[in-house]
Amino acid sequence: MSKNVSSDGRYTHGHPASTLASHATRSAASSAAYLLPLLRRGMRLLDVGCGPGTITLDLAEAVAPGQVVGIEPVETPLSASRAAASERGDAITQFEVADVMDLPYDDDSFDVVHAHQVLQHLTDPVGALREMRRVCRPGGWIAARDADYAAMSWHPDVPELSEWRALYRAVARANGAEPDAARRLRSWALAAELPEPRVSGSLWVYSDEATCRWWGESQADRYAGEVFAAQAAEQGASADDLARIAQGWRRWGSTPDATFLMPHGELLVQLPG
Repeated sequence: MSKNVSSDGRYTHGHPASTLASHATRSAASSAAYLLPLLRRGMRLLDVGCGPGTITLDLAEAVAPGQVVGIEPVETPLSASRAAASERGDAITQFEVADVMDLPYDDDSFDVVHAHQVLQHLTDPVGALREMRRVCRPGGWIAARDADYAAMSWHPDVPELSEWRALYRAVARANGAEPDAARRLRSWALAAELPEPRVSGSLWVYSDEATCRWWGESQADRYAGEVFAAQAAEQGASADDLARIAQGWRRWGSTPDATFLMPHGELLVQLPG
C-alpha cells in the first residue's frame, strides 16, 4: 500500500509497478485483523494511504452501507484503487487526493480513521495522529499498523539481505522517516495526546516455496528499480551494490527452506464519547 507522505517528506518506496503489485496482495484479513472486530455496518471510515485499494475495499465491505474514503497525497496509485473498486462493483467508496497532515475534512467526520504502513513514512507521525484525531468523531476509533525493519528476521542468513536492511534504513531516515515504527507507536500516540493507546502485534510470515519465491522476486524488483536506486545512490550505494542485493533476494527466495518474518505493531485508540 503506498503511503500518504507529508509535503516535506518523500515516500521511500515510490509508486512503481513492482510496489503497487506487492501492495495489491494485501487484504483487511492480512493487514487489519486487529480492527475488523470493531467495525459495524453504517460506519464512516477514512483510510489514510490507501494505495491500490485492496484493504480499503475490504473495509468498505465490512461497514457497508457506510461511506469509506481512501486517500493518497498523489494521483498515481488512485487509478489502481478505482479500477479495483470497479472490478468489485463498488460505486460507493471514494478515492481522493489528500494529505494526512492537512486533511480536507471537517472535525468529527469519521467513525474510524485507519492507516496501514503509513506512519513509518512520515516526517511527523505525531502530527499525523493529531490530524487523524481531529477528523475522528467522539467515541470513534483511530487505528494504525506499522512494521519494524530492525526486528525483521529471515532464514537462511543471506548476507545481501542484511546489506539491504542497513541500506533501506539509511535511505528511509535520510527521507525523514522512521523504519522501526512498530516499537514507537505507543510513544507517538502519547505524544499526540491520544487517550489510553493500546498496542498489539502480529506477524507476516513467508514460509512456503511459492510465497518465498514471489517475495524474493518482488523485493529484488523493488530495490533494483529506478525509484529506490536514485535514493540509494544518495547514500553511496552503486548500481553494482543494488544488483548484488537483488541477486541475494532472488537466491533467498529460491532456497527450499526460506522463511521471512515481518513484525508489526498495531495501535488502537478509542476517543472519549
